[in-house]
Amino acid sequence: MRLVRVVIWLAVIWIVPAILWVPAVSAADKPGGKYDAFAQCLTKKHVAMYGAFWCPHCNDQKKEFGTAFSYVHYVECAVPAQPPNVQTPACQEMKIRKYPTWVFPDGERVEAIQSLEQLSQKTGCKLP
Repeated sequence: MRLVRVVIWLAVIWIVPAILWVPAVSAADKPGGKYDAFAQCLTKKHVAMYGAFWCPHCNDQKKEFGTAFSYVHYVECAVPAQPPNVQTPACQEMKIRKYPTWVFPDGERVEAIQSLEQLSQKTGCKLP
């Protein structure tokens, strides 16, 4: 009888919180932010951000979008396990020199963090 109580107690202490925690983690991993439609619009209009995983400015730019960044056409320029100045062939071909670099369909480039408002003005994509 004591073993049954211990098992029930462990279930309440460990299993129930784990069950409640899993859906919260899964929901946090899925896109569903308020900028989803905006990010999708940028991609539909062939706007791309070139960056590097080690670049703090790129990471700041990604944070502005939140989970919606998963919809942005992003090109990783850094080659993992290589010095920071080694670029992927795609970025070499585009002659990317600074991160982040935003490339627009008309060929215009902006080599800096862009506010969502600036991206909206350049592209006509609506912000929520």
